[in-house]
Amino acid sequence: MSTNIRQEQARHQGVGVAADLPVEGRLPSFNGATTWLNSSPLTPAGLHGRVVLVQFWTYTCINWLRTHPFVGAWAKRYKDKRLVVIGVHTPEFVFEHDLDNVQRAARAMGVDWPIAVDNDYEVWRAFSNHYWPALYFVDAEGRIRHHRFGEGDYERSEGVIRQLLADARVDALPEGLAVIDAAGAEAGADWEDLGSPETYTGYEQTANFDAPDGLSLDKPHRYTAPARLQLNHWALSGDWTVSGDRSALNKPGGRVAFQFHARDLHLVMGPSVHGQAVRFRVLLDGLPATAAHGADVDGDGNGTLSEQRMYQLIRQPKPVVDRRFEIEFLDAGAEAFCFTFG
Repeated sequence: MSTNIRQEQARHQGVGVAADLPVEGRLPSFNGATTWLNSSPLTPAGLHGRVVLVQFWTYTCINWLRTHPFVGAWAKRYKDKRLVVIGVHTPEFVFEHDLDNVQRAARAMGVDWPIAVDNDYEVWRAFSNHYWPALYFVDAEGRIRHHRFGEGDYERSEGVIRQLLADARVDALPEGLAVIDAAGAEAGADWEDLGSPETYTGYEQTANFDAPDGLSLDKPHRYTAPARLQLNHWALSGDWTVSGDRSALNKPGGRVAFQFHARDLHLVMGPSVHGQAVRFRVLLDGLPATAAHGADVDGDGNGTLSEQRMYQLIRQPKPVVDRRFEIEFLDAGAEAFCFTFG
């Protein structure tokens, strides 16, 4: 009989099978959290006797968004089986420090488990973490027994949860693994056709920015986009201010162009002023996106910026080929932070 079969039988019988998981350390304190959502503050001592799944996330991260259906399913499936899921929200962009933004995103995504808001990166440092998303699996004795950085390996992750629950003598675990039905931006990436990398629009981290007339730092400048872009190069046209972490549009009619190869194109962006609405339209190779439009764009390629978040702008049908994406903002006040792909 294989080891995997023996372990699965042991899980169903409630027998402890976590001995094969190494001890990676103790569950650190969450004292560095600036506040908590959906819960009063939690402590390692107060969590003793429960299996804990800690996930570091930030709400605009496409990699986190694609893990969310799985973590949400596990939180619901094992909530009454002594599993506690804790989301540690550690922001990447300045606007992700805004508690209203985090609360809005949590409501929209159905994140109803405890959230430690980690605006000062204290919990991040306590775990010596370096990734979004990151999962830490903690047994009922408060010991970290497994971790997972990034997307994927979901069967293994749920298997570890089941192992730790069985080791804690939790009876009557549900049969099999959770069934996941992910849609929209949460759907898994088309890895075979993914040929474009995450690309920031602020000068501190950007790459492949084509500006024939030069880049002007932290002050208004009129940019002209080249007629042709190499693959994975991007450009601005119109009156923009490029700062360390973003490109901000000063006058209506500005565009951002990107030559990409992927099924999905997303852009982290938003209005510069809360409550402001900024209209935009999306083009592929100079034409309306139509059948290739994403969830935040209508069939004619039109959309509106109303909040600071990740917008899904393109989901193109196969065959996936190199395309020139452009977004034109019809109003001033747009801020673009980062392109991601799927």
